[in-house]
Amino acid sequence: MRYIVIGAGAVGGTIGARLFQGGHEVLLVARGAHHEALKTGGLRLITPHTTEILPIPAANGPVPTRDDDVLVLATKSQDTIAALEPWPRHLPVVCAQNGVDNERTTMRRFERVYGMCVWLPALHLEPGTVAAYGHPHSGMFHLGRYPQGVDDLAQQIVTDLTKSGFVALASPDVMRWKYGKLLSNLGNAIEALCERTQGIETLRERARAEGTAVLEEAGIPYSTPQEERESRGRRVDILPIDGVSRGGGSSWQSLAKSSGSIEADYLNGEIVLLGREYGIPTPVNEVLQREADRAAREKLPPGAMPVERLTALIDAA
Repeated sequence: MRYIVIGAGAVGGTIGARLFQGGHEVLLVARGAHHEALKTGGLRLITPHTTEILPIPAANGPVPTRDDDVLVLATKSQDTIAALEPWPRHLPVVCAQNGVDNERTTMRRFERVYGMCVWLPALHLEPGTVAAYGHPHSGMFHLGRYPQGVDDLAQQIVTDLTKSGFVALASPDVMRWKYGKLLSNLGNAIEALCERTQGIETLRERARAEGTAVLEEAGIPYSTPQEERESRGRRVDILPIDGVSRGGGSSWQSLAKSSGSIEADYLNGEIVLLGREYGIPTPVNEVLQREADRAAREKLPPGAMPVERLTALIDAA
């Protein structure tokens, strides 16, 4: 089986690197300078204890496929349709992404879709390089067939990931885990806008409380923080890497790279959408979505907004 990782950034690069180290056939798909660096020098994987150059094959678009290929989609949610459009639709797709809309979007085009709930502390800012901070395992995944269930392919992927240095669990209710992760990801916009500064935890709590109320009203099940802590245990600790600042999560990295887009429409925006459908006000997440989108559009750096300013905007809303 060959794993074609579409979007070889922090998450996709780490998954592809670990699978490659585990003896699996891997192809990394990336764009621009990152693709050129992968093509000419391989992937440089930095961990708390090692730095390795991995000669993983790389492409900047579709390649001739095989019947045993598995597409692992690790792009941001706003890039899902464009990233999958060129690929044959008979192939299975694993959505290794934040948010809860990717699986449904993908199933419009692909019959076999798998959800993956990702906990993976990693950073990708420099072409050809990924830093993975997880120890003793690089990350943890819940994986299952969408919309529910576990089949033979899901079990095989879980086995391959487990043997490649991850904690991987087959989960027939994978979307319940992804909705739980969505609640945690509502704070991504806060971290991107204000960085990790005093006062952001209060805003995180307000965003999560609002999101929880919406999911409860909609009758959507979600994993709890206690379940998530028990699932991770001490199997994925975050250790520092000498000479590499950890920075922030995926939304923080979008601003740091001046990418021009951010995932807030599919994180905070998901709560806003559900709130509008069920008639529940969501002012906290509406402001976070709006301000994160504006920061990305104007290519502002992470931390450009003081937490007091963001709090005032939310209070006014």
